[in-house]
Amino acid sequence: MVNNKIVPTSPSLTNEKTLKTLVENRTIYGLEACELNLFETYKKSELVSLKFNDLVVTSMLKGKKVMRLFDNPGFDYLPGESVIVPANVEMVIDFPEASINNPTQCLALAIDNRKIIQTIDFLNEKYPTQEGENEWRLDERNFFFYNNAELAVTINKLINICQSDNIVKDAFADLAIQELIIRITQCQNIKTVSEDYILETNVYLSQIIGFIRQHITEKLTLSTIASKSNISLASLYRLFKRELGVSPMEFIIIERIKLAKKLLKDNKLYIKNVSFDVGFDDCNYFIRAFKSHEGITPKQYQQLNQNG
Repeated sequence: MVNNKIVPTSPSLTNEKTLKTLVENRTIYGLEACELNLFETYKKSELVSLKFNDLVVTSMLKGKKVMRLFDNPGFDYLPGESVIVPANVEMVIDFPEASINNPTQCLALAIDNRKIIQTIDFLNEKYPTQEGENEWRLDERNFFFYNNAELAVTINKLINICQSDNIVKDAFADLAIQELIIRITQCQNIKTVSEDYILETNVYLSQIIGFIRQHITEKLTLSTIASKSNISLASLYRLFKRELGVSPMEFIIIERIKLAKKLLKDNKLYIKNVSFDVGFDDCNYFIRAFKSHEGITPKQYQQLNQNG
């Protein structure tokens, strides 16, 4: 299966002559509220241990790792994917494919816990997701997720800030960390929703999502959804963008594509019929949307999964 995930721009690799080690060669950029670490590995290695004193946001830029966290089995960690790791939690990492010609590169942004608390408190005060409740948070249980375009842009911004000589870069970093926490929360929420789990942070949104899923194959308009949910169109749009980072219509498309992927495992079904069965009026639009989200056409997906 191909997934739509965005890889941040990779900084230049360390000059080979200045490498201190071939395994997790580390370059550090320290700021007041965070520390950016760039790790590069140039040879196959196993059971490399790494731990930070602060919560760390990691994102793969090049190559492949196998990551182990919380005594869970190892999972492949690839470009376009991010992992958040709580303070003082050990990461155990394998590098099964690393070489001089195929290095891994991963960033690890350690964020001061006081800055995280300050940012979460600010968001809950100024932008409460549900009146009277503090619901902005980083979900450390939902530690693995794909980067969307907005998160990748924010990561790039932080890399540039940390590497710059700007005299006020700590101020810029503070703002970028706020944005990073918002983007991560949205990525975690959309992952939770896409896997059909209940969005614990906003029961009201979960109810709206339940209505959308119940009627996903029908002609759904935003006006109908807003009316059935007793919410204005503007509030509906803001709710989805704030919580999930996507518009209501984008979410509907995501849900229809998810349903289409289930149907496409039957290689006897025609693409046009699948398109209509999941609620698309235009087969060509369905094909374009599917390729935009999955990286391949519905027909290619069907062929890849005909034995699935």
